[in-house]
Amino acid sequence: MPRMLASVRSVHEALAAAGAGAHFIDLKEPAAGALGALPPRRIARIVQALRALQPGVPISGTIGDVPAARGDEILRRVAAVAACGVDYVKVGIAPGTGTDDGARLLERLACCGAAIVPVLLADDGIDERLVDAALGTGRFPALMLDTADKRRGSLLQRHPAAALAAFVARVQSRGSLAGLSGALRAADAPALVALGPDFAGFRGALCAGDRAGALDAGRVRALVGRLSARPAATAPARAAA
Repeated sequence: MPRMLASVRSVHEALAAAGAGAHFIDLKEPAAGALGALPPRRIARIVQALRALQPGVPISGTIGDVPAARGDEILRRVAAVAACGVDYVKVGIAPGTGTDDGARLLERLACCGAAIVPVLLADDGIDERLVDAALGTGRFPALMLDTADKRRGSLLQRHPAAALAAFVARVQSRGSLAGLSGALRAADAPALVALGPDFAGFRGALCAGDRAGALDAGRVRALVGRLSARPAATAPARAAA
C-alpha cells in the first residue's frame, strides 16, 4: 500500500502533516512550480522542528525547477539543500529537456554524494530512456513520476494504468522505491492502492483551496486512511502490466 508524501512549505504545515500521519514530509514552495524551492534557511528551520517533534519521519527537499542543461547550478542547489539536513534531495528532469542533457545530469547526480530522488516530469509521456538512465546508475534510493502543469489533470488521468504499473514494477525490481505524484486527488486513492507504488505525493488534495493554499490536517488524515485500505480483489492495472 502506498505511503503518503505530503508537500509542505512551513514549520506549521510540516508538523500538522506529520501529526496527521503523513509518512514522508516534502519541503517545497507549491506557488513556485512543480518543484518550487524553499529558501535553505527555511528548510533548515523545518528540518530542525521535525527532528525535535517527529524524529522518525523522513524528509525530502526540492531544489526548484531548473533545466537539466544547467548542471552546475543544479549541483550547487543540491549541495545547499542537502546541507540543511534533509534525508533526500528531489531533482526534476523538466519537460522539453533533451534526453542527452537529462542522462548526463543523472550521471552527475549519481556521483554527487547526496541521496537524490530524480523526478521525471511526465506531462507528455514517460521517457523510457531517462528511466533506463536513472535505474542504470544503481545509485538512487527512489525514482518518481510527476507533472509540471497541474491544470491538465492528475498523473492517473494522463497515463494508462498499465504504463504506470509497468513503471512501478520496473523501479521496484531494481531495488529502488517507486513514487507517483502530479495533481493527485483524493479520488485517486483506490487506483493508487491498486498500482502499488511505494509512495504517492500530494499537495492540492491536502489543501482547502488550490495547491498554493493552506494545508488541512484533516484532509491529510482522511487521505492516509484511504491509502491504507486494502486493494480490491482484482487489480486491472497490475494485470494489464
